[in-house]
Amino acid sequence: MKLWQKEESIDKIFERFTVGKDPELDVHLAKYDIIGSKAHVKMLGEIGLLTSEEVIAIVLGLEKIDQMIDSETFEIREGVEDCHSQIEILLTEELGPIGKKIHSGRSRNDQVLTALKLFAKSELKEIAVLIKDLFELLMIMSERYKNVLMPGYTHMQIAMPSSFGLWFAAYAESLLDDLLQLKSTYKLVDKNPLGSAAGYGSSFPLNRISTMEEMGFGGLNVNSIYAQMTRGKMEKSVGFSVNSIAATLSKFAMDVCLYSGQNFNFLKVDKKHTTGSSIMPHKANPDGFELIRSKCNLLQALPFELNMILLNLPSGYHRDLQVLKERFIPALFSLKDCLKITKAMSAEISVEAQLINDPKYDYIFSVEEVNRRVKAGVPFRDAYHEVATSIKEGTLKINRKINHIHSGSIGNLGNDLIKESFKKAYAFFE
Repeated sequence: MKLWQKEESIDKIFERFTVGKDPELDVHLAKYDIIGSKAHVKMLGEIGLLTSEEVIAIVLGLEKIDQMIDSETFEIREGVEDCHSQIEILLTEELGPIGKKIHSGRSRNDQVLTALKLFAKSELKEIAVLIKDLFELLMIMSERYKNVLMPGYTHMQIAMPSSFGLWFAAYAESLLDDLLQLKSTYKLVDKNPLGSAAGYGSSFPLNRISTMEEMGFGGLNVNSIYAQMTRGKMEKSVGFSVNSIAATLSKFAMDVCLYSGQNFNFLKVDKKHTTGSSIMPHKANPDGFELIRSKCNLLQALPFELNMILLNLPSGYHRDLQVLKERFIPALFSLKDCLKITKAMSAEISVEAQLINDPKYDYIFSVEEVNRRVKAGVPFRDAYHEVATSIKEGTLKINRKINHIHSGSIGNLGNDLIKESFKKAYAFFE
């Protein structure tokens, strides 16, 4: 059954093609369709389209279906197009003609969009919690290893002294910016589209503020045409947040893969988070971080994939929008997995405390020598050339003493500032 079903039969191949992956993906939206339907039904009672008895009966029926969803006994039957159709079928089987009244003043367009927005809000909150968990771990690691030096690189060449404290905190602050973007995205998602119907409103006196408050939306997509235009725009906005977080995780994973290799030997991934080789007995491969890198590289493409689906669509609903779900829903689940696994594996990383003593890293202290001469009164450009000449002639005496004190440097990580900023940003989600 389809909510749009007429008397004419539908070609089976065409039906499979148009239904797509909805039966598989809509299981994840069913709970949110219940929330939207309950709000809609209560509002229909407020405006006199349903009696109080009918409202109570329908709400109880929806709650019964919600219990099926929680117990994982809810399923979309073969031949039923999506969760929205299945819920209405179950309701009608339970209540008879009363169940058929639920769709008054509502189109599947605003029904689906409402469920998607409620789903996205829930997922964004979960992602915010996972970001917080990883952020707190990286801050702990930063403090633990703040005095352990490591070489910093530019152009993949040794450059200047760094520290593991600085390195871990860099990714923590990156997550802070990711959280700020997630906050902006949440505000865009947190607007009620229900009542826009097919995009042109309804002749019923719908109370959209009532449904907004009942579902916990923070605002209203006022214009009914624009409410429908947020389908796609909402997913793409979420996609850019996914892109940002995935970029942070992918870069971190790449660093770990690089630094845990024997040619660097800066850190070690715990053996329980590595895999072996079918032919080389010595191997301990950082497969988990490699998979995070690849999965997050794919996730970075999400907003651009969604944009290609939306490209050049005019206003109004189009079936193209259905395809968004096939990219959107699995991407959110994948990102959550990557955040969880990154935290679990990172908690067991160990660092090589004495690596900086290797003579091959002597020249990362050359800038320190330039700065010492500048402090003694030598113009910077002259001091630079003096040190460059001594390096060329092999006469530079290496002094490994460093004294970085400005905010955000090795000797003054500024982690308290980063933590305070994160706390303020995260308070929005609490």
